[in-house]
Amino acid sequence: MRLDHVQVSCPAGGEEVARAFYRDALGMAELEKPPLLAARGGCWFKDGTAEVHVGVEADFRPAEKAHPALAVDDLDGLAEKLTGLGYPVKWDNETIPGRRRFHTADGHGNRIEIV
Repeated sequence: MRLDHVQVSCPAGGEEVARAFYRDALGMAELEKPPLLAARGGCWFKDGTAEVHVGVEADFRPAEKAHPALAVDDLDGLAEKLTGLGYPVKWDNETIPGRRRFHTADGHGNRIEIV
């Protein structure tokens, strides 16, 4: 078994805010959605084997507990970049021994872990 993708939500019309985070801040490539799914709104992103689908949810509420965890090669560099762009960076290097990580939030407030 392997994980194919994770989905987070955004409000209607929230695609540009999602692009600013996943494409511009994280550097993920935007994928073209299949036509039937594109009609529903949202956007998809991929980098390496990590794929994030951002779907429109009518009664949107940001996920503040549930979250994807994305592994990157330059943890400190990404933390610095996100901070410079105004995204929150909360380090947590004590909870899991031997694992450096931080939590941030996309532009809609969804929790994202970076390891």
